[in-house]
Amino acid sequence: MHALYLMAPAAGSGGGMSVLLLQIGLIGAVFYFLILRPQSQARKKHAAMLAALKKGDDVITSGGLMGKVKNIKDDEVTVETGGSTVMVHRARIVQVGDTAAPNTPSCCRCCPFISSAPRYSGNPRPPWPR
Repeated sequence: MHALYLMAPAAGSGGGMSVLLLQIGLIGAVFYFLILRPQSQARKKHAAMLAALKKGDDVITSGGLMGKVKNIKDDEVTVETGGSTVMVHRARIVQVGDTAAPNTPSCCRCCPFISSAPRYSGNPRPPWPR
């Protein structure tokens, strides 16, 4: 019984609700500035990049296809890659020329850990240690 008496709030403290509301407000502000705001800025940059897309641009899709824009019709983009022509949705383009969409991984030439990785030369034993 004595322990419960010590855990009870003091008679003069009445700021419990205001402290709770302040904490919830601070958590909401952190959530906005660390998650929602950067995400909306990245979405706007990607939309601007896609709006500037034109015929002849080099593009990379989210599936990894690389090619040149052959035709643009509404939300469909015709990409010429190698000897074939592929139609992709405009939103699936993640890189135009050297400008990558924000928050997307770049291609292999820009990733030092991928481009400098040892290549398998056909030996029965791989070049990395076991």
